[in-house]
Amino acid sequence: MRWRILGLLFLARIGIGFQFQTVASVGDDLVVAFGLSYADIGFLIGLFMAPGLFLAIPAGYWGRYVSDRIMVVAGLGALAIGGVASSLAGDSWIIGIGRVCAGVGFLFTSLYFTKMVADWFEGREIATAMSILVMSWPFGIAMGQVGHAWLAQTYGWQVPFQVASIYCLIAALVVYFLYRPPHDLPDAPGGAQVALSGQEWRLILCAAAAWGVFNAAYVTFLAFAPKVLESHGQSAIAAAGIISVGSWIMIFSGAACGQFVDRVGGRNIVLAVCMGGAVAALLLLGLPGAGFGASVLFGLIGMAPAGVIMAMAGQAMRPQVRAFGMGIFFTVYYAIMWITPPVAGAILDATGKTQGPLFLAMILFAAVVPLGIAFQFFKDAPMMGQEGKV
Repeated sequence: MRWRILGLLFLARIGIGFQFQTVASVGDDLVVAFGLSYADIGFLIGLFMAPGLFLAIPAGYWGRYVSDRIMVVAGLGALAIGGVASSLAGDSWIIGIGRVCAGVGFLFTSLYFTKMVADWFEGREIATAMSILVMSWPFGIAMGQVGHAWLAQTYGWQVPFQVASIYCLIAALVVYFLYRPPHDLPDAPGGAQVALSGQEWRLILCAAAAWGVFNAAYVTFLAFAPKVLESHGQSAIAAAGIISVGSWIMIFSGAACGQFVDRVGGRNIVLAVCMGGAVAALLLLGLPGAGFGASVLFGLIGMAPAGVIMAMAGQAMRPQVRAFGMGIFFTVYYAIMWITPPVAGAILDATGKTQGPLFLAMILFAAVVPLGIAFQFFKDAPMMGQEGKV
């Protein structure tokens, strides 16, 4: 049953990446239509993350009183509404409002999809399950990299937003009618009085920072790697297609990596090898004619441990505090994700070099390794704090 539930959640969660990728795919069209800079495009990309800074902790609290299913359905609905609002924009600030609305949906869905899988797979192939779940994000992004570019060129920049919104709406209906929670999920004794221990706080902060810098580096790659290939003579659609190869490959490499860590262990060794591969791929991308090989290396090695990193969140806390703990996790994640895209865009504006933002991505990927080591250190340490009250 849990694998069928995972398949359902995977298909629904594709809508997050599909909607997120819209601005990155039509960024050049928005620059022309509204006179924006690339820092502005980075800001619009980052707005998708902004609501998480303010709503992640409240969303974690609300999960004590509202079912996971309803929270996810509401989030997918907000993603759909935000996409429609952006598609109707006559000015760039309206696109911004649409992105914020979609970002609210991104927050609720990301938090509760993760919690659902942690609830279903606690103690049972959790790294594998999380790897499969998080691969829905690059799957949706890869669909957008190819599909959005074609839709925008054929029908106009508004259509990718609308198509992504339709997908999110269908996903909301599917989750509402088909999702069921696990029967053996323990209740949170004391309700709102149950709180995180000191050790859980440390573990969550390490896991959240690792997940944040990893995804910020990935988003920077998605937004700016195609421009590197375009500077080498590729068309916009060809460049998007080449870069999307990495996202398609990581769907399979991520599941394999999660299975490996579940069976063999060695999480930090895996992280070190894979982050080295990610940095190597970004360096290789700067060489003319090496775009396809760099994208393959990036997807096969660099992005493989996505689910392994996300599994750290599920391993950091007890089920009774998981909703609130995921609120903390995503607050840190969204802070990193909100800041990074405009910084990357500003680097491109300031230097005029398409490779510039990718050096930022390399630094972020490298930071995953010490954060993973810190997580293991705190997890192995004796329990320093006791359960408290929020």
